[in-house]
Amino acid sequence: MILCNRELHTALDARRIIITPEPQPRQPLVAGGHCPFDTHSVDLRLSDEISVPKAGGLTTIDLTRPGNVAQHLQNNSESLRLSDAQPYLLQANQFILGKTLERVELPWDPECEVCLAARIEGKSSRARFGLLIHFTAPTVHPGFRGTLTLEMINLGPWPLLLRPGLPIAQLIVEEVRGCPYPNPSQFQGQTSAAGLAGNAQA
Repeated sequence: MILCNRELHTALDARRIIITPEPQPRQPLVAGGHCPFDTHSVDLRLSDEISVPKAGGLTTIDLTRPGNVAQHLQNNSESLRLSDAQPYLLQANQFILGKTLERVELPWDPECEVCLAARIEGKSSRARFGLLIHFTAPTVHPGFRGTLTLEMINLGPWPLLLRPGLPIAQLIVEEVRGCPYPNPSQFQGQTSAAGLAGNAQA
């Protein structure tokens, strides 16, 4: 079952899902005003960090032996900080990694009968210019905590300006029946666009 905006508010209040900072306002303050909570999703924003693959970096990647994906990406990418005065110009057919400004947690009680999972998806207002926000791997598993990495590519014909704080994606939250056993991914606790956790960043 996908949670509607009212159910999302209830889940946030009960700390079944934690989004930091919490998107505001919960309802439009004026008619037609922006509210990050749509009928069954909540907008997430682009942080000020992106990771741009270095030209001449890795030449071949053997996906049967990925090793530490985040560390490979960190070692072969340039980390950039964005600002309103210094946005990033994403060229046509260019691929970069970004991350959400918000940190997302999906805690669960080991004795629970129902817990929460989520999917991060693009926004049609961005997709219509050719911006692909998060492709092939949108799942946010129960128990995850961290920022969400955005695998972005510009498939349109125009360069696109990316600024920090831009509403970039939407999170769709759904219930999972039963209580899973823990199986954290290698990206658990990630705080960098490449996927490294906390002080593991180079």
